[in-house]
Amino acid sequence: MDLLFIIKGIIIGISVSVPLGPIGVLVIQRSLNKGFKSGFITGIGAASADIVYAVIAGFSITFISDFLIQNQTYIRIIGGGFLILIGYRIFISNPAKQIRRLRTKGNNYFKDFLTSFAVTVSNPLTILTFGAIFAGFNLLGNGDGNFKVSLLIFSVFGGAVLWWMILISIVRIFKKRIRLRNLLWINRITGILIILFAIFLIITAFIPETTEFGTHLTEK
Repeated sequence: MDLLFIIKGIIIGISVSVPLGPIGVLVIQRSLNKGFKSGFITGIGAASADIVYAVIAGFSITFISDFLIQNQTYIRIIGGGFLILIGYRIFISNPAKQIRRLRTKGNNYFKDFLTSFAVTVSNPLTILTFGAIFAGFNLLGNGDGNFKVSLLIFSVFGGAVLWWMILISIVRIFKKRIRLRNLLWINRITGILIILFAIFLIITAFIPETTEFGTHLTEK
């Protein structure tokens, strides 16, 4: 029974991470420009934010979930503004200068983690997604259910981490074929995509939800 929950959790973790949203693009861009560790830590930041919402939904911490849902307009606007800043910085970044800076100063992995965590946590509807998942498993109770929820949450995190490792490994294989000039265009395309997504996030902040559990608009 526990093994089944672990498998389900891993599948859920992979499923919520696979869609190539702003975090997926950011993971690819950082893997190419900064290396495997930077991309992986960016993915860990996103997975950690998902787990925060999964814990809130799984253990029915209603006063927190109600606050997030009631203030989701402001959270999305702030998150969208943060995304625009990230997108702009990526768009104007020069990969050659980035590489030289990394060689002399090293990489700031904490910043990589923090930015991806902040971008992911800017979507309060994630809590509704996990709420729907856990409700489907009939795990929103007490007692023995809490152990099962905990097991599922750790498994979801493991599945998300597994996906980011797979994605980064794929990027690493093709990185050898990418030249410095290609990295410049990748930065510009990545910046534009993230800015467009940020604009979409801000617009949706003013559109009321029509479904019971909402829509996971900011997919990874």
